[in-house]
Amino acid sequence: MSLAERWPLPDHHDLRDELLTAWDRPGYHDRLHLAEVLDRLELLAASGAGFDATTVALAAWFHDAVYDGGADDEERSAQWAERALPASYADEVARLVRMTAHHRPADDDAPGCALSDADLAILAAPRERYDAYAAGVRADFAHVAEADFRAGRAAVLRDLAAKPHLFHTTQGRALWEATARANLEREISDLG
Repeated sequence: MSLAERWPLPDHHDLRDELLTAWDRPGYHDRLHLAEVLDRLELLAASGAGFDATTVALAAWFHDAVYDGGADDEERSAQWAERALPASYADEVARLVRMTAHHRPADDDAPGCALSDADLAILAAPRERYDAYAAGVRADFAHVAEADFRAGRAAVLRDLAAKPHLFHTTQGRALWEATARANLEREISDLG
């Protein structure tokens, strides 16, 4: 099924097409990333995680829709959702998009936990895909000097690794926690 066919609304196809254009870029935050997040949301739902599939899928479509490596990428993506989506979805989707800036949803935030887990599940990818992801992140920050990138990336990974759990849903922990921690440790070590 194509990404266009995975659009969660029965209408707003112009918006879908604008988002597909926005996601069509090099680096990690590309159409493959969007497809993987949508796949993982489906896996979480099939594993028993409870959340509104349409709202969280819309948040996935918007969560990195604006991405140029800036500190305000999530905010700009959230504002786009607020402007473009029907009122019944706009506020909640924007809230979820903003949450992805730090991936720290409240324990009782089922949609936030699901989106965070689906977004971070790349950390549990098999080695070849994980390495391609890490290279894609580096490409996203090609404008940053190597030493600065390595220090910043290591800080981000250490912050994630310091969390009691990388994944917020029971299903996400069962599916991805152990492998993700091993990948984080390996990348942190490689970054020196």
